[in-house]
Amino acid sequence: MTSQHSHRKDEHVSLAEKFYQPTDDSFRDVRFVNASLPKYDLNDIDLTTHIGPLSLATPFYIEAMSGGSQSTKEINRRLAMVAKTCDLAMAVGSQSVGLSDPSVSDSFEIVREMNPAGIILANIGANHGVEDAKKAVEMIAADALELHVNVAQELVMPEGDRAFNFINNIQQIVSALDVPVIVKEVGFGMSQATISQLIDLGVKYINVGGHGGTNFAAIENFRRPAKDMAYLSDWGLSTVESLLEAHSFSRQVDLIAAGGVKSPLDVAKCLALGASAVGVAAYWLHDIIHQSDDQIINDVKEWQYGLKAIMLMLNCRTITDLQQQRLVLDPELLSYLNQRKLTY
Repeated sequence: MTSQHSHRKDEHVSLAEKFYQPTDDSFRDVRFVNASLPKYDLNDIDLTTHIGPLSLATPFYIEAMSGGSQSTKEINRRLAMVAKTCDLAMAVGSQSVGLSDPSVSDSFEIVREMNPAGIILANIGANHGVEDAKKAVEMIAADALELHVNVAQELVMPEGDRAFNFINNIQQIVSALDVPVIVKEVGFGMSQATISQLIDLGVKYINVGGHGGTNFAAIENFRRPAKDMAYLSDWGLSTVESLLEAHSFSRQVDLIAAGGVKSPLDVAKCLALGASAVGVAAYWLHDIIHQSDDQIINDVKEWQYGLKAIMLMLNCRTITDLQQQRLVLDPELLSYLNQRKLTY
């Protein structure tokens, strides 16, 4: 059973690459308005942001994707080295297999070993209880915990969960842990109603995890013998739609965006829509598979430069300034806002 769990981790990485779609881009539905007379020099631009008590030198980070097998241990080692070199925060993949089989816990522990002083996020599913959550944090001396909610993935997954205790577990884990607990969707987005429920449960940090990046409905359907649930491949809200759903709560919680982020411009749009930080997974996984470490480090530095350039062209010196920007929405998004009775 445990070996099957590890094998599934390898399958997920392989299929995430197989289903990688760099042309799937809902971020084209929002645009910035250029400022032609800059007030700042590039060296004035400050990329620092915060998730609660955590200070991030760069507002985008390496989102959860790997761990649980020997091959994914090597991916985590390389990602952790990139994170350390470029001063990025990093989340590990789901640690449930490391909890059930200590022999593969080193595939997660390697991240802290490679980056002793970095900001590392633990990760576990919301069907786990308080003790598992504490063990996941302890395993990698994590600075925060991503508690992922993934109903659609589990229901399509052939061996996935069919019953869910998310609500009770979330409330108990948030109360029990000493580190920030980020409740995170895995790619199906969050509605206003869900975000309101999470706030009522005491959640202060929410990753809306929208549709457009790694598609776990498609991945898990591919793993089904009959591949009979393809009708759910478009299930969920996009990252942009989810951030619009969350907009009215931006002063109550720290919002994080993930899902389909493929450029510094996408990062900037997420921040302008209210996010404090932006997770990137599939893009960096694609890099890890196809590029050298030096090429990836150079790519990250280009992203950091690109984000600063965009902020300069918007007369935004800080991430807080960028969060005050108003984006131009295309007609379909305006219709979405109207149908959902949302304000922006």
